[in-house]
Amino acid sequence: MSITYTYIGHGTHQFAIGDQTILVDPYIDENPATDLTADEMTPDCIIVTHGHGDHLGDTIPIARRTGCKVIANYEIINWLQAQGLDGNQLHPQHIGGGFDHGFAYVKLTIAHHGSSLPDGSYGGNPAGVLIETDESRIYVAGDTGLFLEMEYYGRNGIDLFVVPIGDNFTMGPGDALEAIRMVRPRLAVPSHYNTWPPIEQDADAWAEQVAAEVPGVEVCVLDPGDDLTV
Repeated sequence: MSITYTYIGHGTHQFAIGDQTILVDPYIDENPATDLTADEMTPDCIIVTHGHGDHLGDTIPIARRTGCKVIANYEIINWLQAQGLDGNQLHPQHIGGGFDHGFAYVKLTIAHHGSSLPDGSYGGNPAGVLIETDESRIYVAGDTGLFLEMEYYGRNGIDLFVVPIGDNFTMGPGDALEAIRMVRPRLAVPSHYNTWPPIEQDADAWAEQVAAEVPGVEVCVLDPGDDLTV
């Protein structure tokens, strides 16, 4: 079963797995990298990596309208329920914990970042996401700096690695290159860059550097709205 990945823009990602659509960090309406609106999004599941507004984004209105499942850490799930979302559609997990959600086995990974919620309350630990089906393994690093455990996540093979390169708030191109060395994915997509001036980067130059220094990894630089088959 192939997976179609769509880069929505900034740190927002969509996966079509069989007949299921999964949105990761649905920052839509205020996202300058996309012309989509939250009202157009009809996911079966939302995964939230951390509580910052450019990642939690439009989770509440989308989940309220569609009734979709929402996966996040325990603190974010509790906060979402306090905002009025139905507890039956909310699924808490935490770092290192995985669960078979039917469309895939989803595991939250380490991420070195922050996670306050829009009202300033505590958002728990930030996370990356491993999405595993019978045929594919996808690693969305989320907002993070570089850390050695990334090598462990790559040991069983990663088909698609979505990695931030913007610097300032996350790892930059140099550390993202080191992450590629550790994870050794089949495909890599840069994210979380060029949304605002502090995170402007030349993704094509980065892709050329990866090709020169880490043979066997194909970097796909996608414009918002572009997709690829995993």
